[in-house]
Amino acid sequence: MKIIDIQTKKLSIPLIKPFKTALRTVSTAESIIVMVFCDDGTVGFGEAPPTHVISGDSLASIDYAVKRVIGPLIIGMSIEQKERINRVINRAMMHNTSAKAALDIAVYDCLAKRAGLPLYQLLGGDSNRLETDFTVSVNPVDEMVQDARGYVEKGFKTLKIKVGNGTIEEDLERVKALRQAVGDQIKLRLDANQAWNAKEAVAAIHRMENMGLAIELVEQPVPAADFEGMKFVTEHVDTLIMADESIFSPADCARLLAMHGCDIVNIKLMKASGISGAEKINTLAEAYGVECMIGCMVESNVAISAACHFAAAKANVTRCDLDTPLMFAENPVAGGAEYKQNCISLPDHPGLGISSVKTN
Repeated sequence: MKIIDIQTKKLSIPLIKPFKTALRTVSTAESIIVMVFCDDGTVGFGEAPPTHVISGDSLASIDYAVKRVIGPLIIGMSIEQKERINRVINRAMMHNTSAKAALDIAVYDCLAKRAGLPLYQLLGGDSNRLETDFTVSVNPVDEMVQDARGYVEKGFKTLKIKVGNGTIEEDLERVKALRQAVGDQIKLRLDANQAWNAKEAVAAIHRMENMGLAIELVEQPVPAADFEGMKFVTEHVDTLIMADESIFSPADCARLLAMHGCDIVNIKLMKASGISGAEKINTLAEAYGVECMIGCMVESNVAISAACHFAAAKANVTRCDLDTPLMFAENPVAGGAEYKQNCISLPDHPGLGISSVKTN
C-alpha cells in the first residue's frame, strides 16, 4: 500500500462568535486540508490551521511545505513504513510543525484504514468516549458571565477561562464574577496565553487562592521560552500549572519536566508535529508521573478527530480541551468525532472515520 499522491485544499468556516484570547481574535477558522492517496484507493485526511502567534505557520507556508517540500519526499513510500515516513517528514525541514502534523495525521488515517481499525484502537484503545471543556473568550465581564451560564446550561461541567487581555485586576474581576455565576460544582481552568511574568503570575494566583475561587489549573502563565519562570510559578503556588506553548517537542517536554517546571502538559498535535510527536511527549510525561491534557488550535473536525482518537487511546491523557467544532457556524466534515454537548464519542469506522470534507 504505497502513497501515490498528496493534495491540499483550503477550508474556511465562520465562527458563531469571535474567539478571543490574549494573543489573537479569530472570526473565521481557516486551515489546509491534506489528502494522502494510496495505490489501493485509500484516502487519508489531515489538517493544519495557521496559528501565526503560536506555531508561526501561515496558510501559504503550510500549503507550500506540504506540496513542495515534505510531501514529494514520502510519495512512493509504503504506508506500513510509519517510522521511516515519520523520520522523513521531520527531517525534511525545520519547524513547520502544523504542516508536519497534517501529513502525519493523514498517514495515520491511512494506516488505521489499512488495519481495518478505528485509529484510537490502533493507538492503544483505552476508551472511545471523552468529555471536553468549553472555552469562555476574553470579553467584558457581563458578556463572559452570560456566555459561561449558557455553556453550563448546555451541560458543560468544566469551563476554560481566557485571561491576560488587560490588567490582573480585570482578570481577577472576571474570574470572581464567573465563579459566582456558575457556582462551586463547575470546574474552572484559566489560560493566560503567556500574558504574565513569573512574579505577576504567582501574585495573581495567590490572590485567587486566597479568594477561594477554586481554580483547577492555570495554563501557560508566562512566556513560552521562560522555562525558569514556569518552574518558579509551579514551585510557589498550590494551584496546578500546565505547560502549553513551552512544549512543542519531546525535547522541550524532557527539559521542562526534568526541571519540575509544570504539573500538567497540554499536548496539541499542531505543536507536536502530529500524533507521532504527541505519543513521545505523552510517554515522557507519564514516565515523570505527569498527566496530560489534549488541546487544539481553531481546527475543524478533521484535526479534532485525530486529537480525539489520540486522547481516547491514552490513559495518561486525563483532560480534554477539544471544543472548537462547537464554535463553528457549519460543519463541512462528514464523519469523525461525534459531539453531544460536552460528550464526545468515536464511531467504530476505520481510521478517523471521515468520509469527505467540503472545502472552499
